Amino acid sequence: MVVMHTNLGDITIEVFEDDAPKSAANFLQYVRDGFYDGTIFHRVIPGFVIQGGGFTEDYQQKKTRDPIVNEADNGLKNDRGTLSMARTSDPNSATSQFFVNLTDNAPLNPSRGNAGYAVFGKVTDGMDVVDKIAAGPTGSAGPFRQDAPQNQVVIETAEVVED
Repeated sequence: MVVMHTNLGDITIEVFEDDAPKSAANFLQYVRDGFYDGTIFHRVIPGFVIQGGGFTEDYQQKKTRDPIVNEADNGLKNDRGTLSMARTSDPNSATSQFFVNLTDNAPLNPSRGNAGYAVFGKVTDGMDVVDKIAAGPTGSAGPFRQDAPQNQVVIETAEVVED
């Protein structure tokens, strides 16, 4: 379990180490390293996802470890409240960024010709905080021309906790 302490409240996450071992280990290592402390949710698309884990409060992109292999074929679905690894168009490009699904996002699941996005966890407490993040105004900020929260949402600290 991981608790993210944000400036809008806490989000508790169950990490699926058995179903998504590489993605889970990657995420947990970033948490243990304090990587997410002081990062922001930089992309918010209501009815879709909130994304964070890569930029500081002054919109500097943080240096990450090497990318991991996409585990989207693990049988887990991009349903409301699940966390998935964010990536570029290269399926094996995920590093530190993740997103929380705000709805059931079937198009993000793997299918013929679509590598999908690897689900590695689920919000078990704090979906009200996730929804509060999603409800805030968005627009241009830092290097982002759209979808950036106009009131910064900061992950103050993230920690691994016992079940």
